[in-house]
Amino acid sequence: MSNKIKYGLKNVHYASITETNTEGVIDVTFGTPTPVPGAVNLVLSPVGESTPFYADNTEYFTTIANNGYDGTLEMALIPDTFKVEILKEVLDSKKVQFEENDKQPAPFALLFEFEGDVKAIRHVMYYCKAARPNIESLTKGQTIEPKSETLNLTCRSIPGTTIIKAKTTSETDTATYDNWYKTVYEKTEEIG
Repeated sequence: MSNKIKYGLKNVHYASITETNTEGVIDVTFGTPTPVPGAVNLVLSPVGESTPFYADNTEYFTTIANNGYDGTLEMALIPDTFKVEILKEVLDSKKVQFEENDKQPAPFALLFEFEGDVKAIRHVMYYCKAARPNIESLTKGQTIEPKSETLNLTCRSIPGTTIIKAKTTSETDTATYDNWYKTVYEKTEEIG
């Protein structure tokens, strides 16, 4: 039975990516997914334009480019491990964390799920990059109001492939569904 609705965001994970270039062919290897607690909001908007072709005085053919997604991931607090591993901040010998202007963020896979009325839908965005979050907070008044952190994301296809994202369906086998956060799922043979 399929979901009728989706709601909620949870089980956000990231998996580091190692890229090797062998004779001009880029090979991508995914690390083990790491949980990121405190998911607040995720918005990913499609990137790509439609290009119409006119013939016979009408719109004869239209192509639509799929250039992935851009968006934001809002978390209660971005973990230091993510900032070191992905945003490339560095620790010194006294465990003080530094941001340096010559470091570029590393690519990563983003895994997450939306609740459903029947079963949660699990997703993976395969090749993401994140920009640094804002630094902000509020003074404490009569009540404590937590301030979240937001990452600006770009999600694109895995280099050398056309694969941007994947998600589970109501027919996904139990083993694949249950192991979604143990390893990054990779495409098997297509059907149909």
